[in-house]
Amino acid sequence: SIICLYGMKQGEETKRRIHMEYTIPHYFEQFRCVAAECEDTCCAGWEIMIDEVSLEKYRKMEGAIGNRVRNSIDWDKGYFCQCDKRCTFLNEDNLCDLHIEAGEHMLCDTCRDYPRHMEEFEGLREGSLSLSCIEAAKLILGCKEPVRFLHFEDDVEDEEYEEFDFLLFTKLMDAREKIIEILQNREMDLKIRIGMALDVCSHIQDAIDKEELFQIDDILLSFGTKDSIVAFQNRLKEYEIGEHEYCSNMRKILRVFHQLEVLKSDWPEYVKRAEFSLFAEGQRAYEDNRMHFNHTTTSEWDVWIEQLMVYFIFTYFCGAVYDGNVLGKMQSAVVFMILIRELALAKFQENSQQLDLNMFVDIAHRVSREIEHSDVNLLRLEKMCAKTAFLQTDQLLRVILY
Repeated sequence: SIICLYGMKQGEETKRRIHMEYTIPHYFEQFRCVAAECEDTCCAGWEIMIDEVSLEKYRKMEGAIGNRVRNSIDWDKGYFCQCDKRCTFLNEDNLCDLHIEAGEHMLCDTCRDYPRHMEEFEGLREGSLSLSCIEAAKLILGCKEPVRFLHFEDDVEDEEYEEFDFLLFTKLMDAREKIIEILQNREMDLKIRIGMALDVCSHIQDAIDKEELFQIDDILLSFGTKDSIVAFQNRLKEYEIGEHEYCSNMRKILRVFHQLEVLKSDWPEYVKRAEFSLFAEGQRAYEDNRMHFNHTTTSEWDVWIEQLMVYFIFTYFCGAVYDGNVLGKMQSAVVFMILIRELALAKFQENSQQLDLNMFVDIAHRVSREIEHSDVNLLRLEKMCAKTAFLQTDQLLRVILY
């Protein structure tokens, strides 16, 4: 149960001054921590990793607070100790004693930055907010307009990288831009948007596997045009699925949770309760509830799902520059979305056929805390998508387009 920064820098060597470009979603600077008023404090439920610079600072810290800090760190593992699964500095008012007594400058990087995260590539840093923070999730999912990405530049001290495939990275950036563009095309049915994004990633993956990166240009050239949309819609019969198979696949996909590392102790019971709500009365009841949900939810629902998909793609897609697994990133995004959607369906049923943004935010941030803050879970999800029959592209398309 460790709060960690998803996305690791590769091949770190020495530092140098370089020209750096930055990209952030337009709502990035709107985030404000609500501290003690937070519904689900980030200072409880997981260990907080401490960066090396802060560890050295804490070793030299003077006074009573210095003694308390040194006695409150697991020096072998490099994180703050906990008491009843709460950071030892989290007081009864849900405020940080270290911040209060020593000031913000004495916080470690994780505490100072979270839920802000900077994904680093050579010459580019991309900032995002973490969906695992409930206040950040309100900004991400509650954004009504399509997300805009802001760009700026600066000269900074940066690490050198042993290996970085600029050609592949350029193609991935182009692909991500097109995928986000199609996901944000609200003139199209949401299912078609997500289906097309998944489908084009399978073609991009083929080009990468064959080491034909320039083929990606041709793939993207037609992607999202009227002809490509019509062609994809004409293929929909290939992905028809029956009610029984759909329900069966949903049961299987929800069981993905059982194969992941558990970060919060109440999580297994939360999932178990949702599964019971969805499937306890059988397939017919599940399908009736799903149909009623589809007829009841407003256009806001499509916006929430769009923002969820754009969030995941922006955060993770270009990380494929390090492993070449474009399709795995897209499949993981789709599974991530489906898991949240099914938990929302369960909440809808439990709450007398009602679901509002706050409920959806709560579900999404819970799933994010379990999946995104465990490198084990992120990698395991990608591996499952590669090896598990019902998580293959064709099967996911059948589920999305049902």
